[in-house]
Amino acid sequence: MSSQTKSTSLQAYRLLLYRKPLHPELFDVRGRRTIEHAEYAFELWVAPGTHILRFEHNDVCATELITDIEDAIPERGLLSALPCAGEREHEQEFSDSIKYMASVQTEQLPESLYKDTYDELVDFGRMNEAIIHEWLDEENGRCASVVDVQRFRREVHVQAYHMLARGGVVLRSQSIFEHKPS
Repeated sequence: MSSQTKSTSLQAYRLLLYRKPLHPELFDVRGRRTIEHAEYAFELWVAPGTHILRFEHNDVCATELITDIEDAIPERGLLSALPCAGEREHEQEFSDSIKYMASVQTEQLPESLYKDTYDELVDFGRMNEAIIHEWLDEENGRCASVVDVQRFRREVHVQAYHMLARGGVVLRSQSIFEHKPS
């Protein structure tokens, strides 16, 4: 992993959308999944509190990054950068090939509710064979990133949950990448 500064603030989380792929060496990747389909390719990486989604169709690439990393993030190819705090929705067209839609919601929960939510979302991830990365924040408790993918003929749906014990932060996102018929 390159030198990165991670924030401990919910306000630092951003959704970044690129028109190019990102390189895995920029992140502390702990899980990966790829989907090869007749007309598209999809790749997912999970790092602590971060995920990267890449969708390609007809030589057009759309990449979503949700992270609290404050530096060492590429600016080349960046289309949109949105704060994740609160509730956000975003749509983006990539030429005539790909349509992207996302919804992000963040909340800070009291300790008991955070623990229940953590258990529920990790169980959900295990039941659905999602990619799960769990780690321990020595001072604050259990943290996890859970990313679940459903593939369809012309689209991919992704539900991601990042749970950070410090402050009881839960970041939920839903993303859809779809391609138009060739």
